[in-house]
Amino acid sequence: MGSLKLYPKNLKGEVKIPPSKSMAHRALICAALGDSVSKITNIDLSDDIIATIDAMRSIGAIINNNSEYIEVKGINSKDLSLDRDYERVIDCNESGSTLRFLIPIALAFEGVTRFVGRGNLGKRPLNTYYEIFDAQKIEYKYKEDILDLVTSGQLKSGEFEVKGNISSQFITGLLFALPLLQGNSKIIITTELESKGYIDLTLSAMKDFGIKIINKDYKEFIIKGNQNYKSKDYRVEGDYSQGAFFLSADAIGADVNILDLKEDSLQGDKEVIDILTRMGVSIIKEEKHTKGKVQVLKSTLIDASQCPDIIPVLAVVAALSEGRTEIINAGRLRIKECDRLNAVTLELNKLGAKIEEKPEGLIIDGVKEFNGGVNVWSHKDHRIAMSLAIASIKCKEPIILEEYECVSKSYPHFFEDFKMLGGSFDEWSMGK
Repeated sequence: MGSLKLYPKNLKGEVKIPPSKSMAHRALICAALGDSVSKITNIDLSDDIIATIDAMRSIGAIINNNSEYIEVKGINSKDLSLDRDYERVIDCNESGSTLRFLIPIALAFEGVTRFVGRGNLGKRPLNTYYEIFDAQKIEYKYKEDILDLVTSGQLKSGEFEVKGNISSQFITGLLFALPLLQGNSKIIITTELESKGYIDLTLSAMKDFGIKIINKDYKEFIIKGNQNYKSKDYRVEGDYSQGAFFLSADAIGADVNILDLKEDSLQGDKEVIDILTRMGVSIIKEEKHTKGKVQVLKSTLIDASQCPDIIPVLAVVAALSEGRTEIINAGRLRIKECDRLNAVTLELNKLGAKIEEKPEGLIIDGVKEFNGGVNVWSHKDHRIAMSLAIASIKCKEPIILEEYECVSKSYPHFFEDFKMLGGSFDEWSMGK
């Protein structure tokens, strides 16, 4: 893995934000479960999206990548003859979405499925599914701390009780699978539901592909069985979780026009707009672009429960704001690609930030600028790497970012866009 020497240079210009990874996962899955051929446009082949494409191929969909779109022949196409009762391997790489979405989907079909993956994926809890397996007598075996899960059996319709204060990915996985089953089902949420925005994205995509779900105030979801996903052409909207990096850059002094952010988006990470507004950033929305302008950055309270993915870069903004910012309800950041609360604290404090790590969040006292002049580490986490790159524009001295290539997980062209906007960096040899 390589390193970059990042020089303190401000960013200016126009950038097209990559398509929403969250919506791309969902569109590909719905299309792959469809009854004909779909064309998915505006989609980037990040590592996570490739994992979901390969996973749906394992289930039986035929997926071809063309230069302008991805063509998906759904597994319920009338002229597609599948052996549904066989042993399949689904390699999730490091994609938590792929893993948690695909477990119930694979169990909607007969056969044995082995789920494998890399990095910290094996440490992400799957107890919600194990409890369902036990209740429905679905056979399974797994290894501790590495992803090697084997399931055998078929998911049955019925009532499913799921906690709302764990990952919404479990609920999404069930929502995808249950309409395919013979009987009707109900998902009962037993606690307050976090990350409602992600559930909204799931329901929106499923509706677009012809699936009807009754949402009873996020407390119950009523799912009729024997439904069919209807194939269609679908354009993936821009990603607010990636737009957050350049909106945050604007907040700390850059001048970037950001293209392809949908104003009426259902993405939970759109909350970056509200949070930055509270911090003193004026968000300017014009017909084709969005940008932020700021006079004085001020502290605020940030609730991470509905938008965990944008917290690392918002911590950069908070570290350069007047006063004390508190980030709460962020415990789930500890089980992402790395422990993001710990990583943000360690790496930004190296730069001269004043961050105190708490079990469920961060306390950040603002400084005027970062010092730089040090080596920082991505922790092999794409969002940490990109956040540190944004932080570099407000450093007094260059920084060296180690293992930067992990951005390929979600935003493969990040450093190309960063350089196109005026960011300056060199490949750096560590002398090894």
